[in-house]
Amino acid sequence: MTKQQIYWHTTVQMPDDKNLIPIPEKVDVAIIGGGFTGLSAARTLAKCNMNVAVLEANTIGWGASSRNGGMTLTGLKLGMGTVLKKYGKDIAQQLFQYSLDSVDTVEQIVKEENIDCGFKRYGHLLTANKPKHFDYLKEEVEFMEREFNHKTKLIHPKDLKNEIGSEIYHGGLIDEVSGGLNPAQYVTGLAKAAEKAGAKLCAQAQVTKLEQREKRFFIQTKRGNLIAEKVLVGTSGYTSEVTKKLQRKIIPIGSFIIATEKLSDELANELSPNNRMIFDYKHYLNYFRLWDNRMIFGGRAAFFPEK
Repeated sequence: MTKQQIYWHTTVQMPDDKNLIPIPEKVDVAIIGGGFTGLSAARTLAKCNMNVAVLEANTIGWGASSRNGGMTLTGLKLGMGTVLKKYGKDIAQQLFQYSLDSVDTVEQIVKEENIDCGFKRYGHLLTANKPKHFDYLKEEVEFMEREFNHKTKLIHPKDLKNEIGSEIYHGGLIDEVSGGLNPAQYVTGLAKAAEKAGAKLCAQAQVTKLEQREKRFFIQTKRGNLIAEKVLVGTSGYTSEVTKKLQRKIIPIGSFIIATEKLSDELANELSPNNRMIFDYKHYLNYFRLWDNRMIFGGRAAFFPEK
């Protein structure tokens, strides 16, 4: 039986809007968006004794930060070979290092704040949908070690059964540096950490107007107005006309995920013996992983979000 609910939200007590804190009159930094970006920045700034307010249109952690695949991966969506050709070796190496640093940062925050979100370096598995994809993966393993000093492992088709319970793929590539977690548990823990550090988390505070006058920002929200010395926008796919220049640079794309019922230990182990973060080689890829013996399976169903 299919249930239409956010599975991750059933695994943790998500922040709610029962006890809304007042909008402060003045802050050093106003952060628009209460997801990974906003909460992580709020935690860091508050620890530096900055007066910080997070302004979230819904409840804290409501958006994509609590409803994704929970994969903390190395690399970029664009292949590193393409990145190197387009931007040069120095920038490509820097961008790839950022991806490594991002996984390290999540791991560090989880440890420092004791966030119970199941983070682990499971490694990711990139599967080849066609024989020619396997040839590309061979080149990728050599390329990544040569140009980025980053070791990955090629999995031949005959050995793929040790990684995934399917015979439709033609080999794969493993990167042991990647990790995985429960995103709802992580964003909830991140919110608690930011609040503990002194940040003010203002839910149901959708920003309706942002105006800069001289060196300060005047912000209107649905719950009140405030003045900020600096503003950080962390709204990603939910970016609105309030920040038009940023909105024009972002295309929101829907990604949809289903979760199976709990599987037997035997079946779960057959499907993913090493609990990898798995995705395939297609441009419009599918991604899947296990959590609590459930298969979490996602992919893109439409280029534009439904209205």
